[in-house]
Amino acid sequence: MRITEKYKGQEETVRQIAYIEKAGVYVEALSHKLGRKPACCVTTFGCQMNARDSEKLAGILEKVGYELTEEENADFVIFNTCTVRDNANQRVYGRLGHLNSLKKKNPHMKIALCGCMMQEPSVIDKICQSYRFVDLVFGTHNIYKFAELLVRMFESDQMVVDIWEDTDQIVEDLPVERKYPFKSGINIMFGCNNFCSYCIVPYVRGRERSRSPEDIIAEIKTLVSDGVAEVMLLGQNVNSYGKNLFPPMTFAQLLKEVEQIDGLKRIRFMTSHPKDLSDELIQVMKESKKICRHLHLPLQSGSTRILNAMNRRYTKEQYLALADKIRKEIPDIAITTDIIVGFPGEEAKDVEETIDVIRKVQYDNAFTFIYSKRTGTPAASMENQVPDAVVREGFDRVLKVVQDTARERVGLLQGQVLDALVEEVNEQDQSLMTGRLSNNTIVHFKGDESLIGQIVPIYLKECHGFYYLGEIQE
Repeated sequence: MRITEKYKGQEETVRQIAYIEKAGVYVEALSHKLGRKPACCVTTFGCQMNARDSEKLAGILEKVGYELTEEENADFVIFNTCTVRDNANQRVYGRLGHLNSLKKKNPHMKIALCGCMMQEPSVIDKICQSYRFVDLVFGTHNIYKFAELLVRMFESDQMVVDIWEDTDQIVEDLPVERKYPFKSGINIMFGCNNFCSYCIVPYVRGRERSRSPEDIIAEIKTLVSDGVAEVMLLGQNVNSYGKNLFPPMTFAQLLKEVEQIDGLKRIRFMTSHPKDLSDELIQVMKESKKICRHLHLPLQSGSTRILNAMNRRYTKEQYLALADKIRKEIPDIAITTDIIVGFPGEEAKDVEETIDVIRKVQYDNAFTFIYSKRTGTPAASMENQVPDAVVREGFDRVLKVVQDTARERVGLLQGQVLDALVEEVNEQDQSLMTGRLSNNTIVHFKGDESLIGQIVPIYLKECHGFYYLGEIQE
């Protein structure tokens, strides 16, 4: 990052802090009117980057005087939206109908929509025409202006819409309310340059832009001093990190610097694109004492023909060779993936190619999706859209193989003692704690809340498909 860009970001931070103070005045007035502290609810749809954005929104809302709640009958409700698949959009529209009925009972209620879905022009048109009760709409590029947008919302009696097509601005040092005190996501870059033919992300998140390593390291050090043991480095394709920096820096080099931070126990990252996962990165992971033994490596399809149509820029053979290299260099690593079934033109033989890759790689888990047509992407206008019944048949076959192979992989851990980061009290059984192994496997074991945030050794006693029941080792 050039020095002028850094100063520009610092100036914007100062500007937004002033708006935080101004928004606080409006919230204080609302408190007097209500006779209580107003409540706000931030609901997140989508990926880890959306979850991190929601933490930023929550941090500013707390700073200006709101009390956070999970109840949607709050005084201020924000939907941070996803648009990777059409059903995500439909869920938001459905929930908005419910919010409208709540707002009719509580006229002072404010509703805001933000995130990837708001970067679609057709969505904005629909909201402006059919959901006029929404008070504030903004996208992915101007989230750092949230305090300023709050002020505009309070000062306007009409819907405030603030959507940018793109930005090169990065402003990160504003209040954040983390979901977990002991782990945190860290944005290391924004946007995507890959333009997979089915994916709308480059159109709604913009082009790739990397944060400076100095800012990333400084943020992580601050988090560690605040009790964070594990960080997840976030980007649409972390393997592309640093290409637009001056001087350039590789993701592997960034990982080496992060590893040197005293007090940091674990490092995770996602997502890695197979086309540019380097030997350097594999070696850094292999030699690291802190990088978790988990790699998310999206396949999408096992058919080279379909991969080419998807614009993924690797073949089935190249992917298999990469997975084999990773397994040989890091034998204890867990590899997870994303798979799309039903891409335009996909035939039964292509599904078989995907199943072949699943069996050869032996994924520890896979997120399997039915292809979702996204207007504005090249795939949406492709011929040979696959009939729903055919897609469902292929999806069911792929899902069964994924589940069978994943159970086998997870079962190999039985009888071992491995470290787990204790994350929470088990939702189904209050006598159990839930922890996460380095390879991302979940384990439940007897314990109490004092263990939350600690890394403890767990004997993996019983495998239950995709998780373990274990016992803490003294």
